[in-house]
Amino acid sequence: MKMVIFPIGCLLVIVSSHILGQTSHLIWMIITGALLIISIWGERRYPYLRLTQWLILGLFHYFSELNWCNMLYYMLIFSMIHNKQKITQTLPISLLLVLQYTMIRLTYVPIDTYSLLVSLFDLLTAVVIIFLYHTLMNSESEKRKLREKNQFLTLHDPLTGLLNYEGYMEVLHKTVEAEQSFLLVLLNVNNYSGYEKESDDPWCSVITGTGKKIISQFPEAYGISRYAGDRFAIVLPQISDIDDRISSLLSNHLQGLQVSYSVSCYPGRSQNLQQFMTTAEDQLLQQQRIQWIKNEEEVFRSERLRAVGELAAGMAHEIRNPLTAIRGFLQLSRGQAFNIAPWYEVIMSEVTRVTELTGEFLQFSKPQVNHMRPEKLAKCLERVMSLTESDAASRGHRITLHMRDKSVCVNMDRDKIVQVLINLIRNAFEAMSDPGEVHIDMMQEGNNVLVCISDTGSGIPESSLSTIFNPFYTTKEEGTGLGLALCQKIVQDHNGKITVQSEVGIGSIFTLCLPVVSDES
Repeated sequence: MKMVIFPIGCLLVIVSSHILGQTSHLIWMIITGALLIISIWGERRYPYLRLTQWLILGLFHYFSELNWCNMLYYMLIFSMIHNKQKITQTLPISLLLVLQYTMIRLTYVPIDTYSLLVSLFDLLTAVVIIFLYHTLMNSESEKRKLREKNQFLTLHDPLTGLLNYEGYMEVLHKTVEAEQSFLLVLLNVNNYSGYEKESDDPWCSVITGTGKKIISQFPEAYGISRYAGDRFAIVLPQISDIDDRISSLLSNHLQGLQVSYSVSCYPGRSQNLQQFMTTAEDQLLQQQRIQWIKNEEEVFRSERLRAVGELAAGMAHEIRNPLTAIRGFLQLSRGQAFNIAPWYEVIMSEVTRVTELTGEFLQFSKPQVNHMRPEKLAKCLERVMSLTESDAASRGHRITLHMRDKSVCVNMDRDKIVQVLINLIRNAFEAMSDPGEVHIDMMQEGNNVLVCISDTGSGIPESSLSTIFNPFYTTKEEGTGLGLALCQKIVQDHNGKITVQSEVGIGSIFTLCLPVVSDES
């Protein structure tokens, strides 16, 4: 713009000076005006000419002796402050040029009050113009930034900074219009199991990190897009080692992620871009399906291994109890010259229970015969006492039983309830490092019967009370962590529940709550 305004302005000043009869310095005025125009036109090629423009303009003003040169001063001010953003940089330049204009002006006008006031208002006008200039520039700058941001968000994903679906499509169309063949790589992030990222939001961290790794792996890409949540698209020129580079990306940079991908070459067999994209998406879906089938097979295999592990651990745990009883009776028989006659029936009964347990675990996957029938709970408790008294004596503990109503009947599988009670009593024995007492109390409350087993052991910390029934949770060095879990499962199968109260240093109370039935059949 100043390439036009300065020549026109200089010409108008020269013509006006000639019309007004101020021709004493006409030659010098023409020379300085020409020099000013030359410096304006040549400043792009010779930037140092800008340093002389204020001096040439001052000489032109001095020789013309016209106030109309102020337009040229303001144009020079705007050209000098054009790239400066701070008012502290632009205001001094503006004031110096206006001061130059004022001093030259006072050389050819009378110095009186009017002239001084005009000079003052010229300075104030310069200040106001500069402030208005910065206000306008800041407003335009904000609008420009807003337009750029809106344009960026229109075509880019705000989380990763990659192209969104619209930007992805724009890159594809531009590449096709340029009649270029290209590779399209589609990646789908299935999950991020094992992907280590330090963030409050691991999903966002995984997506952001994945985008950065893709950018670093394919710097020559025409465009990289993230769309549909966890899907990435890479538009690449034809490269020969694409498979090796994708393998490197998955194994080195995206380790821990399960990623399905497809690679398609345009145009290939596709007749148009839409058909090409459909084919590429179908290839990706096929890869996802294959990956899903592999994952399901892996999960199924893991579940089978876990079930086998639980079965083996549970079997070992449950067989240990009758074997312990048999061992106790055999130890007692030593004092009677190994005469096991008094305990023969009990030992055989425990051997039978071991056999039944073994058969039960071996037939774990087959339907079990229903052994539930109404029986007196008192008989079950008496049997438990006979099986645990020898173990209590060998450990130095004292076990007692108190039953308030021996006629209470429960619909139960007797061996299962015996199994639960022995487990709980055995745990009570092991919780008491010194000789202690285990007390069994049976009472009826409404339609339920309660069996409380209390000990004087070390107790259970409050932090562990909520987890002791979880499978494989144990505090014993040789424990399997299935005892209490199996007890809870058996009680729940009897439509009952099991609870625990404990205090560290005092002891624990396990309570079985079972529904009663009218009478024993």
